[in-house]
Amino acid sequence: MLDLIDRKILRSLQADSSRSLGDIANEVGLSSSPCWKRIKRLEADGYIVERVTILDRERLDLGVTVFAAVKTNQHHETWLADFATSVSSIPEVVEFYRMSGDVDYLLKIVCKDIADYDRIYRSLIKRTAIYDVSSSFAMEQIKCTTQLPI
Repeated sequence: MLDLIDRKILRSLQADSSRSLGDIANEVGLSSSPCWKRIKRLEADGYIVERVTILDRERLDLGVTVFAAVKTNQHHETWLADFATSVSSIPEVVEFYRMSGDVDYLLKIVCKDIADYDRIYRSLIKRTAIYDVSSSFAMEQIKCTTQLPI
């Protein structure tokens, strides 16, 4: 179970995991050694999955975000396993969800431009049988965060 200090540590790491241990410890009201032990426990217990660096997509010429809604008439484990493996192997697919409702799967794809998306789309439909793909292009990113509300 997480206590208040654990939650403070997690919020601090979410905001900037590159900060020094001393800075984090000061922020949460601990000395370095107990803070380090808590961080290691949070990692061991699976609360901290990984530490990453968030890159600027525009500077990397990856300014297009596409949400592809996939419908299928295949609803068995073998197809799902093949589809999941195929989609997961496409590096431009940065998020991939199985959905409830009218859409079976939702993919968030980051790419260079519409021609680049068309290449990805063609690759996707070659890999497995899909009933329908409907793509929406994000016009503007209004909010994007990796910080969970803890």
